[in-house]
Amino acid sequence: MPVKPTDLNLAPLEGDLDRFEDLLEKNVQSDLPLMRVAARHVVLAGGKRLRPALALSCAYGINGLAPTTDDVLKGACAIELVHAGSLHHDDVIDNAKTRRAIPSVNVQFSNTVAILSGDYLLANASTLAAELGAAISSVLAETISQLAIGQIIEQQNLFDARRTREQYLSAIEGKTASLFASSCKIGAMVAGGEIETVEALNNYGYNIGMAFQIIDDLLDLTADEESLGKPSGHDVNEGVYTLPIILAADSDARVKEMLGDYLTPAELIEVLVIAREPKFIDQTYSLAKDYGLKAAESLAYANINTEVRDAFTSIIDGLLKRSF
Repeated sequence: MPVKPTDLNLAPLEGDLDRFEDLLEKNVQSDLPLMRVAARHVVLAGGKRLRPALALSCAYGINGLAPTTDDVLKGACAIELVHAGSLHHDDVIDNAKTRRAIPSVNVQFSNTVAILSGDYLLANASTLAAELGAAISSVLAETISQLAIGQIIEQQNLFDARRTREQYLSAIEGKTASLFASSCKIGAMVAGGEIETVEALNNYGYNIGMAFQIIDDLLDLTADEESLGKPSGHDVNEGVYTLPIILAADSDARVKEMLGDYLTPAELIEVLVIAREPKFIDQTYSLAKDYGLKAAESLAYANINTEVRDAFTSIIDGLLKRSF
């Protein structure tokens, strides 16, 4: 993806992300060696840290461009732990082999260890949220619920050649957009933002998350294997029919006929060729742009620092500035 924390270009962010990493490491410790190693496996393997960076940046928007408080760091850490815990569970569900260029937890250890270490990360996130008060705990609990709902929606639509655009959007709303929204909301809430600003930043995060996932799904079809880190068309071969596939199936009876089961290599190539037709790519990209515009509109209602507003606008531009 083209979006990363450095794109925000906010002066205190690098230092605060270093502080964030220290806090994150403290919250993946355990007296049990197996739990400690499994919990740290993906969390400390890297990752863009975009979600905690958004939480920190929302706090800058409210309190100014200075190193943030320990409480804001706790909120950002809680968000990243939820994200990491969900990845442990996702890798079991998807039978994934790698994550962040290393063997996934389920491969390195086992499905049981991956599930339990994922639960451990979610529990530690909940503990941090509880230290910040009932309101933050409530936001985090709702986020975990939405993640599970999004995954269930996707699971019930696996290999469904009749999957609709609405079902697709409901799934990514839960799986991706909810966590982006909560990152912004928690950062703003802990920083003491006004209600209208908190809600505006929550909406910004939601819309950025929707655009982010739609673009990510486009890349699954259009990017090369080296840049993706997995075979192009991986999602469709696993029965996850994203928007370009849905549009192609609605338009082409041959595509709908081939979907519904694992594809042969020849069938996969045929489906991908059709789904990559400009009309389907353009319609999907247009929807991502619509969410980008909604994200920009949300910022109009946020009483935040001008530099942060500009940084958030640049994130929208960077996310959508790609040819497919």
